[in-house]
Amino acid sequence: MLPPRPTTPGGRDVLEVDWPFFGELCRALAFRIVGAFDPELVLGIAKAGVIPGAVVATILQRDFASMGVTRPTAGVRPTLVTAPPPSVRGRRVLIVDETCDSGDTLKLALSAVRRLEPALVRTAVSFKTGTYSPDFYALETGSRIILPWDREVLVDGQFVMRPDYAAWLRESAPVNPPGVRRSTPARNPAPR
Repeated sequence: MLPPRPTTPGGRDVLEVDWPFFGELCRALAFRIVGAFDPELVLGIAKAGVIPGAVVATILQRDFASMGVTRPTAGVRPTLVTAPPPSVRGRRVLIVDETCDSGDTLKLALSAVRRLEPALVRTAVSFKTGTYSPDFYALETGSRIILPWDREVLVDGQFVMRPDYAAWLRESAPVNPPGVRRSTPARNPAPR
């Protein structure tokens, strides 16, 4: 994990998550869950919640399934794309997503799962980033999160940093104060 980049005036810092740190977060999340809830089925919210969901399910040695929720743009309410599987009926279900800010995605997933009458349902996320509180989370932060699995995307046949991530990093890049110029250190002249 790289340390969070500094906050820009009016902005949020950025937390770049690497694979080893992500693995430790999943271990911490599974540890918190196992002491308080014994799911029979872990349900990952596609796309990004499938990855921590599958890892947590593996650590807990539980069945895994997924459901699809999409949010085309920020500020738009999420939409259910793929319903939860019928196998949630009568079972203890843990819904997992990667982050939770407003809770809109988890609330939609909870509603869809409850219609199928599970025995019990709980929620978990890797990162709690806002006011909504899932039942379990590994890390609470106000940072914007850059995930290792979608840091780079294909654009016109080339791997590039995901555009929104690149914008976040530009926004959080240190800025020189007015009147201060960065300079290159002087080189020592070669000995004669």
